[in-house]
Amino acid sequence: MKARHLRHLMNLWPPFLFSGIRVTALSDDWRHAQVRLRSGLLNRNYVGTHFGGSLFAMTDPFWMILVMENLGRRDYVVWDKAGEIDFIAPARGEIRARFDLDDAVLAQFRRACAGGDKYLHWFQTDLVDRQDRVVARVRKQIYARRKPAPESGQAEPATDPTRVPD
Repeated sequence: MKARHLRHLMNLWPPFLFSGIRVTALSDDWRHAQVRLRSGLLNRNYVGTHFGGSLFAMTDPFWMILVMENLGRRDYVVWDKAGEIDFIAPARGEIRARFDLDDAVLAQFRRACAGGDKYLHWFQTDLVDRQDRVVARVRKQIYARRKPAPESGQAEPATDPTRVPD
């Protein structure tokens, strides 16, 4: 699937659509993404600021997708392993997040996974308001492992898609 098609589908995906989350950019090379969250009746909490779940949701799939598409889904297993959010200031109005995956991080994944070992990497994303003030900081841990090469004449073993491999 092309990045622009995925961006359009994500903007129609109910968890994003009904939370006011919009993917504003997803680069063709799968290295950059931008997301925005607008304040609305459906995503405000009891005190009138952004619901924390919406703030976390706006960052949820992007690091995994960017890493997976750059490493190659046929060659690597890539999963979200852990996540955390630190609320720094009340989030009001439009909130933005930017994801930039660089060559050095991809090289680190490839080196760490070269022998078939798993690799865990933490990414950090700042959520900023219109004045570029950080309102929350999200950390996501991504799991990656190189898939074993299928032996000649044998199919690759089936995996349970709901389980993160060791």
